[in-house]
Amino acid sequence: MAHDYLKLGFKAGLEIHQQLDTPKLFSGAPSFLRTDAPHYTLQRKLHAVAGEMGEVDVAAAHESAQGKTFYYEGYHDTISLVELDEEPPRPINEQALDVALQVALLLNCEMYPVTQVMRKTVIDGSNTGGFQRTVLIAHDGFIETSFGKVPVDTVCLEEDSARIISKESGKTVFRLDRIGIPLVEIATAPAMVNPEQVKEAALHLGDILRVCTVKRGIGTIRQDVNVSIKGHERVEIKGFQDPAMMIATIDKEIERQLGDIKQKKVVGAVRNALPDGTTEFMRPMPGKARMYPETDVPLLKIGLERINRLKKNLPKLKSDIRAELKKRGLNDEMIALVLSDSSYVDSFLMLIRVYSKDANLVAKMIALWRQEIATKERKSLGEITKLLHERVLESILEKVDAGSLDVRDVRTVMFRIAQGVSFKSAVVIEKVDDNALEAEVRAIIKEKPGLRANAYMGLVMAKLKGTIDAKKAMELITRILGS
Repeated sequence: MAHDYLKLGFKAGLEIHQQLDTPKLFSGAPSFLRTDAPHYTLQRKLHAVAGEMGEVDVAAAHESAQGKTFYYEGYHDTISLVELDEEPPRPINEQALDVALQVALLLNCEMYPVTQVMRKTVIDGSNTGGFQRTVLIAHDGFIETSFGKVPVDTVCLEEDSARIISKESGKTVFRLDRIGIPLVEIATAPAMVNPEQVKEAALHLGDILRVCTVKRGIGTIRQDVNVSIKGHERVEIKGFQDPAMMIATIDKEIERQLGDIKQKKVVGAVRNALPDGTTEFMRPMPGKARMYPETDVPLLKIGLERINRLKKNLPKLKSDIRAELKKRGLNDEMIALVLSDSSYVDSFLMLIRVYSKDANLVAKMIALWRQEIATKERKSLGEITKLLHERVLESILEKVDAGSLDVRDVRTVMFRIAQGVSFKSAVVIEKVDDNALEAEVRAIIKEKPGLRANAYMGLVMAKLKGTIDAKKAMELITRILGS
């Protein structure tokens, strides 16, 4: 059902939580998930505490009233005492801080030169200490969308929570391998005017994050949407894995809020996004009373020298790379191929410096290197990589550029090298002379009469691959068939 978003007073903002591919934030422990049996399990109950303002947060009080028991599974070799809340936090991981600052710079944010690590009360069991450490590092940025600018209110760096293994009445089992993995949290202003802009902004933020050192795969990014209409308090919808569901889910939430207004039930809440686009109640909306300073960690100082160093080495966005590839002469198909893998981009930019006459040839060589040869020759990508590393591709292009290797023979040379032929031997292409070629073509046509020219071309290429001029062979086939 279409809505008049302006008339409804629609407002929406995004919160994006992205795992960084670095050691854990306050322990330096490894940040990977495990599937083997845990070494131990410990048990705890958590209780709400007063925040910085001396009040107990309503969401924390709600969780505390449930009286749940929590079990935590861990490993002796990858879980530290910090994750168990048995040891004070260590200094913040410098690599994670650099990545978060890069994200903030790409979002056009202002950095805080001095900031305080805070504790955020979280007693749903997902944090062993009953709190999550978080630090505000940047503010007042923006991204561009086709509907206009979307302000970015804040960028934070924080710890991820433990992951749920099982859940039943009064008991939840968590695993500690995820707790402490660095997260960058991006919060936009509630300034988006329709669900389409929310989806576009989420996709754009995802593109920015993917050029930085972040983890990939399901569960490594979590997207929450804050939605409200005139007359209804804000509702936070958690659990979006796929931006494609955002429009449908937001539309259904608008319908639900309109129903609330009719029934005079306009209280905000945190709700969970379900696969069918509906949502379910999780807990009351948290307030501001759950934050208090982390006194075990000194003030975080972010110097101008560090910011300038990161500015000089900012990764390029896909949109910028796309424009550069277009300028280099790549067609849309080859641009899509190069952008499909960050290592393709690196290879392309290195090889195009060697041979700049045909950007599409360079892209096709990379595609053949990474994909086609591995399939057709039944070799693993690892083996192909050893045989056809960038230096080999560079050497092939140098010969093409010097005129000692025909462009049409590049594919053959690459296949030969993949089969184990030495580079020196692979680039020696002995061509069949015209008389021998005509004899072969006539023999194939006589052996298999009645085929089309393209079919004969395929037979000729299969037999004489790498030793003939394909254009000359097709002209010869056409002439013989027409005579």
